[in-house]
Amino acid sequence: MQATLNGKTIAASDDIVEVGGYHYFPPTTVRLDWLEKAPKTDSDRACPHGVQFYDVIVDGIRHPRNAWCYEAPQPKMAAVGGRFGFWEDVAVA
Repeated sequence: MQATLNGKTIAASDDIVEVGGYHYFPPTTVRLDWLEKAPKTDSDRACPHGVQFYDVIVDGIRHPRNAWCYEAPQPKMAAVGGRFGFWEDVAVA
C-alpha cells in the first residue's frame, strides 16, 4: 500500500493497520522529512488518543494537516499508536 501526493510517494508498506476506514503506516516507512508538526487545535487537545497532525510538504507546497499520528492511544486504538494516517490531498491505495 502507498500514500502518494502529486505523484510522490510519502509512505509505502505491506505492514498496514486499518481502523475506521483509515490505513496506518509504520513510521519507518514514512518520509518524515516531508512532514512538519501542525499546531494543535482545541479539538486535537481534546482527543483522548493524543493526536498530532502534520502538514505534508511536497515540492515546496504545504498540505495542512494531511497526516496524523496517535501518540498516546487508548486501548481500542493501541494497534495504530505511533503509526501515520493520511487523508485529504494524500491518496492511499
